[in-house]
Amino acid sequence: MTLRVTNTLTGETEPFEPRDPDSVLLYYCGLTTSDPPHLGHARGWVHVDVMCRWLEWLGYDVRHVENFTDVNEKIVARVGEDGDSEAEVARHYVRQVIEDMRSLNLDRAEVYPRVSEHVPEIISLVERLVEGGHAYEADGSVYFDVTSFEEYGKLSNQKVEDIEAQGEDTEGEKRHPADFALWKAGGVDPEDIAEHQHPAAAPAEEACQTAQTWDSPWGEGRPGWHIECSAMSMTHLDETIDIHVGGQDLVFPHHENEVAQSEAATGQRFANYWLHVRLLETKGEKMSSSLGNYFTVADAVEEFGPDVLRTFLLSTAYSSRATYSEATIGEAEERWDRLERGYDRAVEACDSVDAYATVTDERLRTAVDEARADFEAAMNDDFNTREATTALLDLTGAVNAHVDGHDGAYDFRGLRRAVEAFEEFGGGILGLSFGEGGESDGDVTLAGDIVELVLDVREQERAAGNYERADELRDELEALGVEVQDTDDGPTYRL
Repeated sequence: MTLRVTNTLTGETEPFEPRDPDSVLLYYCGLTTSDPPHLGHARGWVHVDVMCRWLEWLGYDVRHVENFTDVNEKIVARVGEDGDSEAEVARHYVRQVIEDMRSLNLDRAEVYPRVSEHVPEIISLVERLVEGGHAYEADGSVYFDVTSFEEYGKLSNQKVEDIEAQGEDTEGEKRHPADFALWKAGGVDPEDIAEHQHPAAAPAEEACQTAQTWDSPWGEGRPGWHIECSAMSMTHLDETIDIHVGGQDLVFPHHENEVAQSEAATGQRFANYWLHVRLLETKGEKMSSSLGNYFTVADAVEEFGPDVLRTFLLSTAYSSRATYSEATIGEAEERWDRLERGYDRAVEACDSVDAYATVTDERLRTAVDEARADFEAAMNDDFNTREATTALLDLTGAVNAHVDGHDGAYDFRGLRRAVEAFEEFGGGILGLSFGEGGESDGDVTLAGDIVELVLDVREQERAAGNYERADELRDELEALGVEVQDTDDGPTYRL
């Protein structure tokens, strides 16, 4: 099957055809580094991670670029709380983002450019727009003239005359209310950060004195928000890219303005496919730093672990509505437990003395083929991770049926193919850690020895008739994450 993607630019689900048949240029709008990353951010990260993994599985050389916005009024608003300057606050949260990305088992992008290190490229692009008649200077600031770009509004399906003012219009500097800033004169005004300030932050006037500024042909100032992504994308990828991904809330004005300024400057299409990740909701509202209703990535990883979180975030397709609640995270825990158990049982049976070269279970082998086909079909259907996960759950059912009904003999080849499907698709594409356990071999061995010791004590208690104490030991083990099963051959356990 050919990969098909839902393109915001056309409103259609289309066959994916990159400019270069061997490679894909993908840009993802990263975070403004002013707050702790939360699960809403992680939803975008994980889906983009899986998109890149699948594109690579299809044979493409994927060049994935994701930016850090480290110059922004929201960052200045946290000076005194997470650093003594805008630059220090930004570094603090860039460090947190990187740590959280690693904790979620994300493959690394090709590069993570920062606004502060690309100001020369930003200035050059603004100059190009001014020279082309698409931008104008006003009292040291530079604005993009939306009326100069005939296709303005094509991404968000809006008309220029219907668009309200974008940002502040200082003393009537703008020619049109919808014009937007490419370069802002001076530093940061205390009024610009008032709504974003935290109680523990420094006073606004003091914080604004630490805001970064740069020299430009129009005087000292700072880059506008929208121009940064165009400049960084062109610097590290090309003037035209294959896929641009971002949150649904960025369609307008951010992405609309990216399209206008980029295409006005180059005369070429900026991105051929625009993919937008739906926002994560909780209690009927989007999860947002500004609303304060978020669950940080660090806290979520500590409580649930990366595999449960990835299972949760991939349980809905990137373009579908997703909700965080105790119920939905509980469902993800159950799904991951089933997947991990299915994989572990397949490995254990495959590596056992009861696995034979001459035993054939056609139902198992057919189930493996169907799971692979269903997984591929789901991923080629606009990266449908929900259906892809379902394919692996179906495979789990087939493995359980084979192991439970093996009658003393396992199908080695069938089980081996099942294990390979789990590892290739569940591990390689969905990024789940089958068989890894998240601990070192030494830690796992020690944990196993301790569990064996407790189980020996439990058996002694049972032999002595102290069943209540034996049950207590079992309950205490399960509370620590050790599942105990009593069999005819004695107790077994799973970490």
